[in-house]
Amino acid sequence: MTLRRATLADLSDIKTCARAAYAQYVPLIGREPAPMVADFSDQIARNWVWVAPHTDGLAGYIVFFPIGDDMFLENVAVHPDWSGQGIGRQLITLCEDTARAKGLRAVTLYTNAAMVANIALYPRLGYRETERRSEDGFDRVYFEKPLNAR
Repeated sequence: MTLRRATLADLSDIKTCARAAYAQYVPLIGREPAPMVADFSDQIARNWVWVAPHTDGLAGYIVFFPIGDDMFLENVAVHPDWSGQGIGRQLITLCEDTARAKGLRAVTLYTNAAMVANIALYPRLGYRETERRSEDGFDRVYFEKPLNAR
């Protein structure tokens, strides 16, 4: 699948994808997780969003940007209709490759503690858990992947 930078024309499809991908977590968390209420317009304007388009909308998207010596992977989502096809890994690889090209030290991210599938996935992709803490009313698990790791 060909990935490309998001434009404002993708805004509605990104929001639809986020709602579909994260809806399963609302009952576990007790409210909408942060990606469901993100300011995608601002993130698109900052060139932080990439999409995996398909003929009926989006298969997925990713939001990432540099913070200091690290690339922060803020959000990656795959529409449930497209899950299990490697799109999430392709999006994460884009983030990691972009970080390497910029000479950054690592990719960092967090996920909600209730998202146990993510907590199991990231170590398989070379990420290590660095801390757990509560922020903005969410229990978050932080991960890091040094860029010399593949």
